[in-house]
Amino acid sequence: MLKRLMRDLAVLLAVTLLALGLDRLGAFSALAAMLEVPAEETLSPAPPLWPGESAAYLPPAPSPEPRSIAAEREEVEAAAALSAGDLRIGGSWKVDELTLLREGWSYAVPDRGPQVLIFHTHSCEAYTPQGEDDYEPSGDFRTLDGSRSVIAVGDCLAEALEARGFTVLHDRSLYDYPAYNGAYDRSGAAVRQLLEDNPTIRVVIDLHRDALGGKRTEYLLPDGTKSAQVMLLLTTGENGLYHPSWRENLKLGLEVQNRMALDHPGLARPLYLSPARYNQHLSPGALLVEVGTEANTLAEAKQAAMLFADSLGEVLETHKEK
Repeated sequence: MLKRLMRDLAVLLAVTLLALGLDRLGAFSALAAMLEVPAEETLSPAPPLWPGESAAYLPPAPSPEPRSIAAEREEVEAAAALSAGDLRIGGSWKVDELTLLREGWSYAVPDRGPQVLIFHTHSCEAYTPQGEDDYEPSGDFRTLDGSRSVIAVGDCLAEALEARGFTVLHDRSLYDYPAYNGAYDRSGAAVRQLLEDNPTIRVVIDLHRDALGGKRTEYLLPDGTKSAQVMLLLTTGENGLYHPSWRENLKLGLEVQNRMALDHPGLARPLYLSPARYNQHLSPGALLVEVGTEANTLAEAKQAAMLFADSLGEVLETHKEK
């Protein structure tokens, strides 16, 4: 009863100050605080359940976040230029990326068992042939040779993460051959099974090679070594597909984006938030990662994967179970 009376008085105070032209005193800020409006309610609501889909893949409840992780995140955020502002939104939903970054990803990474899954919906994507990285094409910048395609970039990323102490499961299956259409349905079914068989997995990476009509991406290391750039693609399901964990996916993506800006300024292209889904509803730690374009070489893409592993590994270290 007393709480309701205080809320009514707060509303009356805000209206009175507004009528007197005194909103500069922060009446509405005080009102919001007294009404205890959750920050997430300022974002667009999650899309409804898509007809025919099941809610069976809702993520587990997040583990409590140790205080040390929150403190470290605040330190990183203060040191960065909050590069999460480097965000392109493909749909109409509005998000407050700085608030999401401040809240941080809600999940803990187990100490044991596979923690990271890497797979490739478009497994045959390849790069501009150069030297020993030439290959037998199966289409334009495509090959069935996993040692010369984006699968090889996944191998490089897996090795770099394992060198940092993580256990990685790399699915090298082909999902876009012999048929390209339906690749996301096939990879999605495989990921569901892999997650069921490996419940310790927290981060699910669909690794791709982008296509920009012959335009290459480039990041130069201090010693002059050339690397491709990396782009994170996150999704909202705004187009109507069931996607309950999109905010958690985006939180993780923003942390990684921000870490790349600190570790290797210029490595990351702007993070793209798509209204689609791309199977990211299957995990609260799902990322679609575009490494280079068809105009980059495999060597440049591998270099980018190793740099990306640096930043991803640092982020995941802060989320390891204590």
